[in-house]
Amino acid sequence: MMGSRILEVPARPSSDLLAKFADLPVANISDVMARLDAAGPRIRPLHSGGVLCGPAFTVKTRPGDNLLIHHALDTASPGDVIVVDGGGDLSNALMGEMMLAHAEQLGLAGVVLNGAIRDYGYVRSHAFPVYAAGITHRGPYKNGPGEINVPVALDGMTIAPGDIIVGDEDGVVSVPLAEAEAVLAAAGKKHAAESAQMEAIMAGTVDRTWVQKAMEKLSA
Repeated sequence: MMGSRILEVPARPSSDLLAKFADLPVANISDVMARLDAAGPRIRPLHSGGVLCGPAFTVKTRPGDNLLIHHALDTASPGDVIVVDGGGDLSNALMGEMMLAHAEQLGLAGVVLNGAIRDYGYVRSHAFPVYAAGITHRGPYKNGPGEINVPVALDGMTIAPGDIIVGDEDGVVSVPLAEAEAVLAAAGKKHAAESAQMEAIMAGTVDRTWVQKAMEKLSA
């Protein structure tokens, strides 16, 4: 019944595919996806630094309630990313120090919350990837309802269970599993081109003629 579904992740990406995505900047992945998919500017990295990459294990919960997140910790597989649609509400923290330590001990890849965390001092001193929309000391309720492994949306970015979640200092992007190979190829090409451009910038040989051409086209 709607509101109480507990489903399985239908398919997960291979470890080889995940490793290749982990080597790419989120910005390059976003660029080749037409710059339309992002988890919103509010969802920021709060940990000490490092890349997040893994398949989405999704949770949809009532704002301020983390019962289904606890159940997700008990049922997710090592390497999964717990992705929580908490409605963007920041009144109550959905996770804190103990839950995050437990998630790390279980071998999860990280968490992404469209909601708040607490115990920020712990989070920012650890490398376990935590992305959230805010911070508050007020704790959560544990009553439900909620659902696991249903499609969710974080500020306009739709995520299906098993989609590839990649995060770095710029934020989080979700790659649909069915399109992962094509996105990987395009993002890899984009990254190689930008790396070459950076080398030209540092050598002082970068070609900037495109700016004048664009200005001429603008005034035509």
